[in-house]
Amino acid sequence: MTAHLFRAGLLACLLGVGAPSTHGLGVSDRLDGLDSLPPDQAGLLIFTAADEKASGYVDMQVELEMVLRNSRGAATRRALRIAQLEIPNDGDKLLVVFDTPKPIRGTALLSHGHKVLPDDQWLYLPAVKRVKKIASSNKSGPFLSSEFAYEDLIAQEVEKYSYRLVGGATLDGAACFVVERKPVDAHSGYSRQLVWLDEAELRVQQIEYFDRRDDKLKTLTVSDYRLHAERFWKAGRMQMVNHQTGKSTALHWRNYRFATGLHEERDFSTNSLRRAR
Repeated sequence: MTAHLFRAGLLACLLGVGAPSTHGLGVSDRLDGLDSLPPDQAGLLIFTAADEKASGYVDMQVELEMVLRNSRGAATRRALRIAQLEIPNDGDKLLVVFDTPKPIRGTALLSHGHKVLPDDQWLYLPAVKRVKKIASSNKSGPFLSSEFAYEDLIAQEVEKYSYRLVGGATLDGAACFVVERKPVDAHSGYSRQLVWLDEAELRVQQIEYFDRRDDKLKTLTVSDYRLHAERFWKAGRMQMVNHQTGKSTALHWRNYRFATGLHEERDFSTNSLRRAR
């Protein structure tokens, strides 16, 4: 079975087309027979199962505190909020809006993810009252001086990567799958990523990012998971450390809300950027 056919079969299963739905099955059921698969198919299966497990909330809103630290440890804090909308048969739509500090209040980033085509992103800068389209070649750049790149701030669709199961490891006492994924986008700032997902719930615990020269660039650590709506595991803290600059950015997540009635045209159009404030 080729990787392409394997992927098509999995997506058909997830969408309930031509195969029974896997909704309601445990992780162990979805990953039954993993050891017998080639590494690329095993890695794809793990991420497809993780994506299915995390999907189905329709839309989400959440508040965050961003803490930026320079190489000397001095901190700068920002308050922001994120709205996300699931789009059937395509990538999710995401809106990030900053509330503080005052100089960047109302700054907003809109992302339209796509499963296969290049993602679309727009940045609204209230100081100049201008919406700027982010070019694909610029998506590897830092977002508002943080250690998160523009490409980090969009839903990580399964189809955007190739996968290879590297093996297993224990991280903070949890047994994890370690999967290497490589972006298919030639404009990505990363050559590859190593992702740790806990075997129990397929939650991302850590990601190591390697730059285009394949030097280790950043490490993202994800922690403080809590179960929401009796179904969705969401993180309370993310810490991105840049090993090449000594800088870091932490995200503290709070007040998750699901199925809040967000509308695609009203809340995730370029016109909505100007109203986001």
